[in-house]
Amino acid sequence: MEQIRPEISASQKKIIHGVYVISTRLGNKVNAMTAAWVARASFSPPLITVSIGKTRHSHNMIKESGVFAVNVLGNDNIETGKRFGLKSGAKTDKFAGLEYDTKATGSPILRDCLAWMDCKVTAFHDAGDHTLFIGEVLDAGVLRHDAPTLIYDRDKFFK
Repeated sequence: MEQIRPEISASQKKIIHGVYVISTRLGNKVNAMTAAWVARASFSPPLITVSIGKTRHSHNMIKESGVFAVNVLGNDNIETGKRFGLKSGAKTDKFAGLEYDTKATGSPILRDCLAWMDCKVTAFHDAGDHTLFIGEVLDAGVLRHDAPTLIYDRDKFFK
């Protein structure tokens, strides 16, 4: 792996991100992972971009199934973010004991998130050690209108 200059890495860490749980379904298997690199890509059609590391278990599930959901976390969802971000879904059933809903794609929608978007992949692009998945939002909802989105701060998140 290429060594990145420290000043490049330090400056990139200043980019502000929310915290999201990206979920997917492949056949009868569900998985999810915590992510920060999520962005709106288009108003019409409504498109969302998620950047997923190629070594993540969810990566190949999304690529093969062609579906994912973005679950937007609030300030009170730090433990939810850790649940889906600290262990691999290849070795752990991250949904064990957790009730969730499904919508158009069958990808899990977390009941305690702020908002969700259920997406079908319309394109994906190689991006170094990640893949950019572009998803068309087929269905969406806001569960809590008055709560702020959790902002990712690595130093605080992993305490």
